[in-house]
Amino acid sequence: MEVINYSILRNNLKEVLDRVSQDQETYIVNRGSSNAVIISLDEYNSWKETMYLMESEPNRKRLDEAIEREKKGEFIMRDLIEE
Repeated sequence: MEVINYSILRNNLKEVLDRVSQDQETYIVNRGSSNAVIISLDEYNSWKETMYLMESEPNRKRLDEAIEREKKGEFIMRDLIEE
């Protein structure tokens, strides 16, 4: 994650956007009174999906339980069925 100011962003917009989209780099743009964040569309979509999945208390609980089972090694590995 890098912090840049608006002038540097403006002067290097192509390079910054290339790093965001190709290298998954995150930028914080310091604008004095308020800041902004530049992230890739893939990262944004991932966050939105996570927020959606965590909205529901029962779903959040089920996901947390699944994570705990995985950490304890309580899972079964299976091969995919090829059709």
